[in-house]
Amino acid sequence: MIEFATLYETAILHKGGEASVKALLPRCKTPAQLRAQSDAFYLDTMSLRIFRAGLKHELVDNKWPAFQQAYHGFDPFFCAMLSDEDIEQLMANRGLIRHLGKIKSVRENAQWLREIASEYGGFGQWLADWPAETLVELWAAMKKHGRQLGGMSGPYFLRMVGRDTFLLTQDVCAVLVAQGIVTKTPSSKAELKAVQQAFNVWQEESGRPFCEISRIVAMTVLG
Repeated sequence: MIEFATLYETAILHKGGEASVKALLPRCKTPAQLRAQSDAFYLDTMSLRIFRAGLKHELVDNKWPAFQQAYHGFDPFFCAMLSDEDIEQLMANRGLIRHLGKIKSVRENAQWLREIASEYGGFGQWLADWPAETLVELWAAMKKHGRQLGGMSGPYFLRMVGRDTFLLTQDVCAVLVAQGIVTKTPSSKAELKAVQQAFNVWQEESGRPFCEISRIVAMTVLG
């Protein structure tokens, strides 16, 4: 497997200098910052990611104040206690994006989030304490226990709230295939484990967070 130093040198070459690479790197929050964010913040951001999926982000973002009002600021208790009649009223709200599966996912995710928060002392605490070396298992947990958080929605949600994660973008997957880490876009447990192991090695070599590593890996692809 290619060493991270070579990936970084390639990214610098493609972007015209180290300063250009550094300017494009994402940032992640510290564990303390993750713990300090409210459960309502996490439910709000999780729901935003879910409604953005498959739609233009600008369209969703412009409607988001109406969502925040309808869901009472995404208070987890309020959202978890929504009745079927409340869901019907939300579906009749012309200020919202009226997708039944996504509308209902807020209630289901609020219930799950409250269970996590009750057990761990906060959803942010749970995210902050998850071992970085088993990040793909966090993705799997969100897909299994949450709603509408499969595919790339879970990882993108983590990136949005500041939890360090790599992303399996088209360019990142192309590099993983070229390096023989996987043979196609990873989806199975075995493939994702192989990807995790590769990123763990690159992290050990570089000392960088996963978000920076995946962006640098993507920069090695010309296009």
